[in-house]
Amino acid sequence: MEIILIVKLILEYTLFLYLGISALYILVFSIAGCFAPRKKVAQNDKLKYRKFAVLIPGYKEDNVIIDVANHALSQNYPKNLFDIIVIADSFQPKTIRKLSQMPIILVEVSFEKSTKSKALNKAMEILGDKYDVALVLDADNIMESDFISKINTSFDNGFEVVQGHRVAKNTNTALAILDAISEELNNHIFRKGHRALGFSSALIGSGMAFNYDMFKKRMFDIKAVGGFDKELELTLLRDGKKIEFLDNALVYDEKVQKVEVFENQRKRWLSAQFVYFGRFFFSGLYYLILKGNFDFFDKVYQMISPPRVLLIGITGIIAFLTMMIEFTIPQNSIFAIPFLYWLIVFLTIVISFILSIPAHFYNMKTLHALQTLPKVFLSMFTSLFKLKGANKKFIHTQHGTLEKK
Repeated sequence: MEIILIVKLILEYTLFLYLGISALYILVFSIAGCFAPRKKVAQNDKLKYRKFAVLIPGYKEDNVIIDVANHALSQNYPKNLFDIIVIADSFQPKTIRKLSQMPIILVEVSFEKSTKSKALNKAMEILGDKYDVALVLDADNIMESDFISKINTSFDNGFEVVQGHRVAKNTNTALAILDAISEELNNHIFRKGHRALGFSSALIGSGMAFNYDMFKKRMFDIKAVGGFDKELELTLLRDGKKIEFLDNALVYDEKVQKVEVFENQRKRWLSAQFVYFGRFFFSGLYYLILKGNFDFFDKVYQMISPPRVLLIGITGIIAFLTMMIEFTIPQNSIFAIPFLYWLIVFLTIVISFILSIPAHFYNMKTLHALQTLPKVFLSMFTSLFKLKGANKKFIHTQHGTLEKK
């Protein structure tokens, strides 16, 4: 019986430390994000104009790719200094014909098992080395008109890797609103807040730009099915590269609208996180202890930290259960850690969220959308038990099917 009690205590304190550290972590960076410094702006007479390869890989993205390519062509940047490269995997013949008539570079690819990393590598193999910057978009992304100009200015300030600010293209359903809020939470905590404290921004898979030669060489070694940006990010930070975040450089991204799509997407992301944590944990410790690389170790920690929906959901449930038990059977509580401690952890997360969510989301639409949150939490929680093999198969998220609310 004593052994069971000891095991229970170990598990309970481990869970408390894990969730408590995660809550404190996001609070620190949430506060920091509120005091992010303004970016330096290069003087126009000294500005170097680089040649951009705007890489847009897409798999069966016939619904959106024509519109995305048209918008990309309208950038407020010298026309001879950027090429729009659409990497078409399994597109319809009529879509290919339309793309062929546009002033873009069309790269048709076909793989037995399609992945974003394969598509990017094949395109760069064909394109050669005539570019200075590789700018990666998703097939549904729309850049604001001066996005490339802002990225170019950031490169003039000495950065080789820059992440733009990805925002929601649509908030037409409750789930899309929650997904948009989730993205802004991550932007504030893992990008804006991290840069404010001198850490690197997190990459997000699109709206990101790299020194072209460096990106081409590093991508050659990346064979990831899912989460290629995480592997790329970890290796960049391991090698001492700093990742900038441009809060004012916007790229619009379509948010998910169906729970099953949301579950598949998050399952792939969670699986990738666990895979890369296992792969980089010991090297993260090595680089922290022997080389003082806090940036790299911080990113390794992020791979094992819980997603924000799970964090607030689990701590909220535990806080509620401990409260009920303490009030009903105070002398025989099955929990060693008092309700007050769990409440503090829960409130820490709530405060972090309040600081991180942009003001324009504080409205009645968001209030109605929050009614969907328990369903989203349950979907993510059950995904934890379905992660096996999720990082080894390609999961396509269909875009361009916006539903009316």
